[in-house]
Amino acid sequence: MRSQATGVEEYLAELTAERRETLQAVREVVLKNLPRGYEEGMQYGMIGYFVPHRLYPAGYHCDPRQPLPFASLASQKHHLSIYLTCIYSDPEHLAWFREAWAKTGKKLDMGKGCVRFKTIDDVPLKVVGQAIKRVPVKKFIAQYEAVLGQAGGKRSTKTAKKKVMPKTTAQPNKRDGKKVHPVRRRSVSSS
Repeated sequence: MRSQATGVEEYLAELTAERRETLQAVREVVLKNLPRGYEEGMQYGMIGYFVPHRLYPAGYHCDPRQPLPFASLASQKHHLSIYLTCIYSDPEHLAWFREAWAKTGKKLDMGKGCVRFKTIDDVPLKVVGQAIKRVPVKKFIAQYEAVLGQAGGKRSTKTAKKKVMPKTTAQPNKRDGKKVHPVRRRSVSSS
């Protein structure tokens, strides 16, 4: 469900009490462990955590008007989600995350970077916090640019600085008539 909320508090207020409490608990862990430099706001109809344009003027390659997505929290139709963009482009971090989650004995329902859950009891909050904390802004930008370079889409930061985008609160938008999703990037084969 894509929200039209313009702020995090408005987004949370739209949820049922149970979903709000669950998402708020995960949000608190994210905020407690979020490395310096990332910001929270609304992005793509979800609560987003991103590298602001002041630190990475190039923005997100799918839509440079958007800051670079790092993680997101969302209330979907049948579940809640945390999108961990910060892990799916790093095979070592992804392997660590899967292993750390498995050690908790909780079932992991995960796509490339989207972890789905229904209740707070489904989420090992300490693992989520560690996954967030392990990726400082500079490391995330370097990983992101490496993936873009492998996919043939790397942009020079000198070029990007010439295209300084206006400060944004990362609102949902459309590009070429299609919805743009923060965790859908070109697939990069490691073989």
